[in-house]
Amino acid sequence: MDILIVMFAGVLIGNRFFPPKYKKMNERLQVICTALLIFTMGISMGQRENFLRELASMGWISFLFFLFPAVVSTIFVYFLSKWFLKQKGGER
Repeated sequence: MDILIVMFAGVLIGNRFFPPKYKKMNERLQVICTALLIFTMGISMGQRENFLRELASMGWISFLFFLFPAVVSTIFVYFLSKWFLKQKGGER
């Protein structure tokens, strides 16, 4: 919930009070902060004793977290597309 509150505050400030001339600077700051976040996550992962042994299993788990939603979404969109196109064709 805290994340949503902070994000909403950022949207409100960006929409109402943040001058458009600072947009480019804000984009660069976002990239720098994202890179810093990824770097610090890498440091904390590198400090784990079994990291290299766990890397392969983490890779497979990450792959499955990608694969399952992608396949299910593709199948869902395929059948919905067929259903909507069939309905649209029947109205002519």
